[in-house]
Amino acid sequence: MSSMDDTQAPRVSFWNDPKIRANVVQAIMVAALLWLAYELYSNAAANLSKLGKTFGYGFWNQSAGFDILQSLIPYTNSSSYGTAIIVGFLNTLLVAILGIIFSTIIGFAAGVARLSKNWLVAKIATVYVETVRNIPLLLQIFIWYGAVLKPLPGPKQALNFGSFYLSNRGMTMPSPVFDDGAWLGLVGLTAGIVVALFIRRWARARQTTTGKAFPYIWAGLGTVLLLPFLTLLLAGWPIAWDYPVLGGFNFSGGATIIPEFIALFVALSVYTGSFIAEIVRSGIQAVSHGQTEAAGALGLRGGLITRLVIIPQAMRIIIPPLASQYLNLTKNSSLAVAIAYPDLVAMGGTVLNQTGKAIEIVLIWMTVYLSLSLLTSAFMNWFNSRVKLVER
Repeated sequence: MSSMDDTQAPRVSFWNDPKIRANVVQAIMVAALLWLAYELYSNAAANLSKLGKTFGYGFWNQSAGFDILQSLIPYTNSSSYGTAIIVGFLNTLLVAILGIIFSTIIGFAAGVARLSKNWLVAKIATVYVETVRNIPLLLQIFIWYGAVLKPLPGPKQALNFGSFYLSNRGMTMPSPVFDDGAWLGLVGLTAGIVVALFIRRWARARQTTTGKAFPYIWAGLGTVLLLPFLTLLLAGWPIAWDYPVLGGFNFSGGATIIPEFIALFVALSVYTGSFIAEIVRSGIQAVSHGQTEAAGALGLRGGLITRLVIIPQAMRIIIPPLASQYLNLTKNSSLAVAIAYPDLVAMGGTVLNQTGKAIEIVLIWMTVYLSLSLLTSAFMNWFNSRVKLVER
């Protein structure tokens, strides 16, 4: 009897069982969060009731009654509040996408330049990084807007760069006018991208099999540019240009990029680029120096070593913090309200002041920025999985 007792596992008390304890703690946390959510809802409902207000988005289709400086979709002051918020969202999306693209270019260039053997190039990159990233972004936005763009001369004395005019009203440039058949250019562009991807895949398979390299970057770029040109040419070139003409105190015709957008875009790109430069520099330095020596022993030049050997290995280190910088740039775009750029926050604030729907507008802000952040993170995680090293 005693031998059977010795073989049985010792009994564990209820609270000392790790699995049971973890489940109980999680259940308590879920209950606490549900209770907190209920209390917040009850408190908000009670306060709205005291103020004689209700929760809802009935204002969405009401006429806004105000103009917007920049709109990527048709908008007038008789358009609805919902259209105004969509305009602000598209303006936010525009500055975020362009900012991500150009900050990445600036950051990679500065990060590689900091490691350059040329003393002057390395020092210029160092001064840029250490100066820009230590100045608050809001202050940089004010500098670009108030100290660089606003002091520019008016339209009559605008700085002329061919058909481009830079003044305190912004950058005025020719705008395309699309006739029937212009959609064929989009078809050609899509076909060019597909062909470029096919060439890239074929070139990599060919290099793996034969060891012979093919300039797929230049070939792909040629197809992306050539196919739209040929399709538009075959369609009789259905694109004309509307050139700006100075009349009175402003330009007529063409398209104008407002100074608020320029200031925000440049400040976000330059500021975020300084942080990306440090990420790139640290990622490159994390690659073993033996890789550089081995590539040099094979006869590769410095530029090819950096592009073909160092950067591909450094990307697995660069991408995770790079994603954080992209998220920061998207969220930092909300500082546009300081210079009256009509982004999502500015448009939502105007609608809030006119309708008094504070909770509804804040929920829209939270949902949009959360969605943009999750989409950016998902894309960067997918890209990270494509470039990471695979064990064999």
